[in-house]
Amino acid sequence: MLSGIRTDYSRKVDTRVVNVLAGIAASAHKFSNDIRLLQHLKEVEEPFEKTQIGSSAMAYKRNPMRSERIASLSRYVMIDALNPAITSATQWFERTLDDSANKRLSVPEGFLAIDGILDLCLNVVDGLVVYPKVIEKRLMSELPFMATENIMMDAVKAGGDRQELHERIRELSMEAGKNVKEKGLDNNLLELIASDDAFNLSLEDLQKTMDPSKYVGRSKEQVEAFLKNVIRPILDENKELLGVKAEINV
Repeated sequence: MLSGIRTDYSRKVDTRVVNVLAGIAASAHKFSNDIRLLQHLKEVEEPFEKTQIGSSAMAYKRNPMRSERIASLSRYVMIDALNPAITSATQWFERTLDDSANKRLSVPEGFLAIDGILDLCLNVVDGLVVYPKVIEKRLMSELPFMATENIMMDAVKAGGDRQELHERIRELSMEAGKNVKEKGLDNNLLELIASDDAFNLSLEDLQKTMDPSKYVGRSKEQVEAFLKNVIRPILDENKELLGVKAEINV
């Protein structure tokens, strides 16, 4: 069944086709990595069936099995792209038939794997759970570090010396970080700054800077513009494909 057949197109065509599949796989792999990392932080969670077992040893676990499967299949497709590339590179004047058996495996299996990957991606995003309170808690615990530049500039406006304040806020940040990492305490950077006369700022003044919206720049507007100008036209153009569901057995 895998005997040689004559092809009337350049072996390079197979390389281009499977490279497209590898590109899809790379994007899917990045997507699955981010989901796995965020699930590790308990900020998001992929769908989890009522009777699904997260771990054979630890019953409480909710492993991101779909995302792990996406990563596994994606790596296969990315490596599969080497098959037509090497075949194209090593052909003798494109006259030999040692490409035949290889392409009969590498090309269709690449498409089959991508079909499975896209089903998994569809299933994950369709049932993705987000935990805003966990995200907010984590963000607020790190926000004092992110706000140090604004705090420093407020202290400068209150009459402080920028260079001295920069060094002092660096020292206090290191102390707060040590309290968090070595002692397991909450981030007390704001309290440390409020108790330092060099800043001339009260704890109430400092807490007013703890508004996450002050530190996102134009990211909100950029996302909205991307959805409107790039994503929405694609969705409108392919309305008949929307609403597809993918059922995954885990």
